[in-house]
Amino acid sequence: MSQPQNVIALVYDYDKTLSPLHMQEDVIFEKIGVDSKEFWDRVDHLASDKTYESDLAWIRLLLDNLFFRNLSNSDLSKMGKELNFFPGIPKIFEELDSILSDEKFVRHGITLEHYIVTSGLQAVLAGSGLAKYVKRIFGCEFDEDGQGKVYWPKRIISHTAKTQYLFRITKGFEYMNFEKDVNDHVPEIERRIPFRNMLYIGDGPTDVPCFSVITSRGGKALAVYDASSKHSFETCMSLRAAQRVDEIAEADYRRGTHLRRIIEYIVYRMAEQIVAHQEMEHDSRVIHAPKHG
Repeated sequence: MSQPQNVIALVYDYDKTLSPLHMQEDVIFEKIGVDSKEFWDRVDHLASDKTYESDLAWIRLLLDNLFFRNLSNSDLSKMGKELNFFPGIPKIFEELDSILSDEKFVRHGITLEHYIVTSGLQAVLAGSGLAKYVKRIFGCEFDEDGQGKVYWPKRIISHTAKTQYLFRITKGFEYMNFEKDVNDHVPEIERRIPFRNMLYIGDGPTDVPCFSVITSRGGKALAVYDASSKHSFETCMSLRAAQRVDEIAEADYRRGTHLRRIIEYIVYRMAEQIVAHQEMEHDSRVIHAPKHG
């Protein structure tokens, strides 16, 4: 049975997109006695000298740390309460709903959902002030041993693997189980959220696979930069020059900012497209009564 396809999805990266810091630097390193520069230098060493994937490298280094190995997933979630965000986060998650208060959007049942897809730790974000606003958080996860301590990764989301979760969102397969495989074919008409109803927001080259998936299928992509970082700005300019994204903006999500205006504009236009599509579909199914005379 066909889906109404009246949901708009905003999908966010986390590190350097919703926060100016990597979550490890923000809330983990100080608690386990790790120097940030030294840690990332060691990650680079594992990647360059031993051909590690970077996400496997930093997870290995965390698990090599005895203080980290004494933490539980619950401990990681408690750290989430201390995360720092860019201006306007998390207020934007509540405020954007007002865009859809227009009577024509209400009549068509159009709603907005937020998702986070990150290579960071899902448990940390699950305990943060973001969790109550988003439908799902996809991130790396640890299994626990018999004493309730983290001991092995059970899910690693690399930069390229993040695209899998875009397909989960479009197909309505947000929850991992054995009955619904992300590779199952789902016809476009039966997808819960078509890609044309998605906006992906990221910050750099690691988001390029997601940018490409979204924009090649009719969705929109934004790159945000930290105004305090020349490198961050130049990275976003390079993404725009390479036509990887539709727009770039400073990572300030407050009302009236350039970024906020772009997001509101895209959401409004997507809602209008949903109305037009649904009305066209309705008209195509109507069999008009014969005209007199």
